[in-house]
Amino acid sequence: RAVLDWPGHPMKREDVLTAVRAALVAGGAAPGCDVDIPGFTPPMIPLGATAAAVVTQLDYDQEQGHFSATLSVTGGGMDPFTMRIAGDVADVVELPVPVTRLRAGAIAGPNVLASSDRVRLGIVGCGDRGTQIMREALACPNTEFVGIADVYTKRLEDARAIVPGAKTYLDYRHLLDDQTIDAVLIATPPHLHCEHFVAALDAGKHIYQEKTMAFSVEHAKRMRAAFRSSGRRTVQIGHQGCSSGQVRDAVNFLKTGHLGKVTAIHAHMHRNTPHGKPQWSRPVFPGMTQENILWRAFLGDAPAHEFDAHRYVNWRFFWDYSGGNVSENMCHQLAFWYKVMGLKIPHTANMVGGVYLWKDGREVPDTMNVTLEHNEEILFSWDSGFGNNQLGNSEDVLGTDGTISRSQQIRYLPQKVNRPDGAEILGSTRTSPNAHMRNFLDAVRSGQEPNCPFDLGYRVSIACRMAVESYRRQRAVWWDADKEEII
Repeated sequence: RAVLDWPGHPMKREDVLTAVRAALVAGGAAPGCDVDIPGFTPPMIPLGATAAAVVTQLDYDQEQGHFSATLSVTGGGMDPFTMRIAGDVADVVELPVPVTRLRAGAIAGPNVLASSDRVRLGIVGCGDRGTQIMREALACPNTEFVGIADVYTKRLEDARAIVPGAKTYLDYRHLLDDQTIDAVLIATPPHLHCEHFVAALDAGKHIYQEKTMAFSVEHAKRMRAAFRSSGRRTVQIGHQGCSSGQVRDAVNFLKTGHLGKVTAIHAHMHRNTPHGKPQWSRPVFPGMTQENILWRAFLGDAPAHEFDAHRYVNWRFFWDYSGGNVSENMCHQLAFWYKVMGLKIPHTANMVGGVYLWKDGREVPDTMNVTLEHNEEILFSWDSGFGNNQLGNSEDVLGTDGTISRSQQIRYLPQKVNRPDGAEILGSTRTSPNAHMRNFLDAVRSGQEPNCPFDLGYRVSIACRMAVESYRRQRAVWWDADKEEII
């Protein structure tokens, strides 16, 4: 029997037992032994060979419901080791019996990580954005890329130059078969997100999922089902603004009550490019052939189409693979305020616009306006265009007593009509380098919820899809919350 030395700490005994049970499993003890805590009889835990665990430190915050424990584990045919676990007691108590694996108070993937452990990574999709987040992950401490998957051979060659020791795969499923990989970054076109996300969870991986999380409502539901049955693995959605220091500033501005009644958020996202250089347009290189690109894998469950290198490299132009600038950029601005203000899925969406500038065969608009009505009595409006950058990228949260204005900086501006003595306040919270990726990796190790969790990505995905459906149907659309459908 494994014996736990429980020094009369105020933590509830059943919570301690669950933590110890998880620690033994996390430490790799073979199945077959059970655990004894002096003073009461615990349930039988199928672990294997005899092992002993002693808690050397145990801290419990009753108000927050958070615990941390250091355990010294010996026996069971293992080399002695020290295990540090932490998390919310409520999460630990929910663990099923028999326990499979625990990562800091929640069921984890194939590898349980301490705070100092190296995270072994794989990536599916190593184009421009994939390469960027690879570099962000490598810039974080204790990370290692061991697998890279892409449907285009040239991209695998380019990625190998960044991480020469990593294995490369044209079929991402072989990457997921690698049981040494802890977490997977997914940076494929949106129409493939669901396929890769569900498969990665099924393989027991933690996931950093590039935005927009889901391509359609159907995909969002499938991803939600996979997430809920995954054992609560860490999922971070790639809305990096959610890890910005501006989040704390915005929350603090709202807490003061100095905005009064907020009724609207006005957002802009405008760019410009030199004449003859269309926004998003990428050249087709000679090597982009059917021999070098797994075309069927690229299509996924999109409509069948003959091989077309232009569609492959400029997938953002086409509705089969893209939500246009709604899912490329509006999603980021929406995610920030959905996080800060806790907004739910809008009940109504309307989108108008067209291809007014770049007559290059693209289907998605280059000039557009979106309005989203929320049950919180807030109207989110967003306009975007690729022909003038004067308005830039910004949002203004409009309240009766003040405004939060966000662009490169964030600030509070009083409405003098209602706060004559109010003063402007400039946000001051810094954003650390690679903050969003670092937050993901920290969450993998600690088990804490990341800054852009699944539910936030889900709400943003539905809102974005509502806008796209409105544009394509040429009318307003509504969200049926009971049926979870766009009507």
